[in-house]
Amino acid sequence: MRFLGLTYLGAILAFLYLPIAIMMLMAFNQSPLYELPFTFDLVWFKALAGNERLLTAGWNSVWIALVSSAIATSIGTLAALGLARNEFTGKRFLQLMLFPPITIPWLIIGTAMLIFFFWTGVGRGLHAILLGHVALSLPYVIVVVGARLATHGPELEEAATSLGARPAQAFFRVTVPLLAPGIVAAGMFAFAVSFDQFIISYFLAAPGTSTLPVEIFTAIRKGFTPEINAISSIVIIISMSLVLVVSRFYRFGGER
Repeated sequence: MRFLGLTYLGAILAFLYLPIAIMMLMAFNQSPLYELPFTFDLVWFKALAGNERLLTAGWNSVWIALVSSAIATSIGTLAALGLARNEFTGKRFLQLMLFPPITIPWLIIGTAMLIFFFWTGVGRGLHAILLGHVALSLPYVIVVVGARLATHGPELEEAATSLGARPAQAFFRVTVPLLAPGIVAAGMFAFAVSFDQFIISYFLAAPGTSTLPVEIFTAIRKGFTPEINAISSIVIIISMSLVLVVSRFYRFGGER
């Protein structure tokens, strides 16, 4: 049974990571058609350095993801605190309303945002993409931080205030350290949702502007080149390194 379990786990890991490993390997292959035998070369990374359109799209994705995750994490953390620490009419309804944006297909949400932004005069462009990504990330942040709050009651904050701490001091010295793993996890989740988002970005992007997922989709339609493999490899290496660094300092399911 143990052998079957290990085989099953190995098959799942191979299914998940083998395509990524092959893509990263082909980023270093000299042939543009993935011909074998493999010839190591950095030609596609050099070509990427000169691909202004792809680099601009990548930078757009990075700064939009950073800003949207920061905004969504800040607002979502405060909203999670408000829901967890207060009882009011309509609270259950508000909590239930967090889940439809997660379950509704992004195609429907993208269409709704496009129509809404058109009617309200927001229009299309990077600012509209930023607003869309914040709205899309907020439910995830509230749910993740709320799950962390569920493991810690208000007793420690009440103890701090009873010892003379002002509400702001209790918040930053007690509440924030307790919520830090959840806040970091929520921020990373929001960043990943934003950076990887294609449909919202595709619908709300103005002509001449795009994000990395939209640009990759366009490149695949026009003719795929290993430059896509090169920039994807860079993104994978950076993102996995950040996850390893953060996980070194936090245990997201428990103690710090």
